[in-house]
Amino acid sequence: MLTSEFLQSVDLTRSIKFLQRGIAASETHYVYRALRTAFSLRKRLQPDVIAEIATVYSNGNSQNMQNCLNAIFESLQHGPAESASASVTCEPEVCLFLGLLSALYLLDNGQIENGAKLAEVLVETISTVQRRTLDPISSRVFFYYARFFEVANCLADARPKLLSALQAATLAGMKETKAMLLTLLLRNYLHYKLYDQAERLTAKSSFPADAPNNLLARHLYYLGHIEAIQLNYSQAQTHLLEATRKAPSNAATAGFQQTVHKIYVIVELLMGNIPDRSLFRVPTLKKPLQPYLELTQAVRVGDLAKFQEVVGKYQDRFLKDNVLALIQRLRHNVIKAGIRSISVAYSRISLRDICLKLHLDSEEDAEYIVAKAIRDGVIDATIDHENGFVQSAEVHNVYETSDPQYAFDRRIAFCLGLYNDSVKSMRYPDSNHRKELASTMEVLRRERELAHELENDDFDGDSDVDAMDEGL
Repeated sequence: MLTSEFLQSVDLTRSIKFLQRGIAASETHYVYRALRTAFSLRKRLQPDVIAEIATVYSNGNSQNMQNCLNAIFESLQHGPAESASASVTCEPEVCLFLGLLSALYLLDNGQIENGAKLAEVLVETISTVQRRTLDPISSRVFFYYARFFEVANCLADARPKLLSALQAATLAGMKETKAMLLTLLLRNYLHYKLYDQAERLTAKSSFPADAPNNLLARHLYYLGHIEAIQLNYSQAQTHLLEATRKAPSNAATAGFQQTVHKIYVIVELLMGNIPDRSLFRVPTLKKPLQPYLELTQAVRVGDLAKFQEVVGKYQDRFLKDNVLALIQRLRHNVIKAGIRSISVAYSRISLRDICLKLHLDSEEDAEYIVAKAIRDGVIDATIDHENGFVQSAEVHNVYETSDPQYAFDRRIAFCLGLYNDSVKSMRYPDSNHRKELASTMEVLRRERELAHELENDDFDGDSDVDAMDEGL
């Protein structure tokens, strides 16, 4: 009967063979295949198996590779296996791959300190090597490097390394590593509420266009969160909506979808829109978005008392979700929604009644809020200051205004953007076949010319024979 150690050794050896094929052919899809196989083994990783395979590649290496292998042995608390013979030189991809497996084992078993030390050695190794096939592995190494520091509650200590690595990855053209580092830095800044620094980072750097969808979705989410804090609600809504569409809808990404939709619902409310009720009926979102559904109902009807009750009831959860600051901005939107509903229901109403319906402190506050709503275009009305009432204007046909034109413009812009993204994401075949096609066309052209010349020769021969016959 085959043991689990033997099966795991066979699987890891197969993954390393994929890496070696990728190194020989300078193709990254072999590296991605090895990574997929490795992550499927995560739950049954054993340190003695990793140490045994690392021993095979611990002969005749450079100083950096040898330091990396020594760090792997030290973190796993296993020396080189005695039964294995060191006979193969370790490539950087293989060394970092084994280090990544060791980091996964340490993270899953709660050995955060050893994992952080190993991750630092792996990052130092990456800084000495710049190869195309190293890009997928190095991006994941940086992810778990930041993850160790985040679990240890010292995420700020990882920021200098990430910034220097971002500069190196940009100069080396390592696109996936650059995308990962940008995402990790934005998460780092958001963790410490450094929104200005995060905004400067996004303004001075460009996210790779061909980055994987999982990195793109996370990057769009962080951008949407930052822009929502910076009051750029339109851009925030666009980025959050794109993040939900880029991320796959399955059980593995349910947590990400929930996090994005919490911010998205608040941004929609801040823009004066009411999210669709169907959003709150999705099975994976129904329970997590229950507080946000009650918040949406309070904003929709303009009930300030209910809004404050919901905020007080779920304040701890809003703090945990890091959205309480955005929710506190909704108070004015609740009042505007109440004023809008009052303006539709009453053609004429006193400021005193508005104060009572909206639970405001005084008539002066009601007058100020109504005046601001009129100036912002929320309602179409006039205030009679002497008599203390608000006179609503007649309701106009919306199709006589520019609102339908703006709505069509937004939809057309979205469709054009989706079309452009689809064209950019398409994969085209290599141009090698064009050379063969050109040579084939040249052969056909020559054959046609030869056939044409033969036909002309036959025609000229017949003419000479006829001329001789006529002479006779």
